[in-house]
Amino acid sequence: MDVKVLSLAMLLAVALYAAHAKPFGMVERCWCRSTVSTVPQRAIRELKFLHTPNCPFQVIAKLKNNKEVCINPETKWLQQYLKNALNKQKDSHKKTRQIL
Repeated sequence: MDVKVLSLAMLLAVALYAAHAKPFGMVERCWCRSTVSTVPQRAIRELKFLHTPNCPFQVIAKLKNNKEVCINPETKWLQQYLKNALNKQKDSHKKTRQIL
């Protein structure tokens, strides 16, 4: 009798875990399956940067027409944009330290 109760408890525990866990296919999927390199900068409304454990660095651009496209992170203008943003952040951090 105890073996049946224990087996039922284990089965319920596995079922509850499976109900809350994501399917394996969903965990392994990356948002960007393909990227583009030729997006006009004037058409971009917003940039999102995603870094997840199972996927490479991903850049998603929301365009003014509400479409979303994945931009190749190796694109020259994007690399320059990121470099400028980091420099700007460093400069503002230095100014804040000087004031204090």
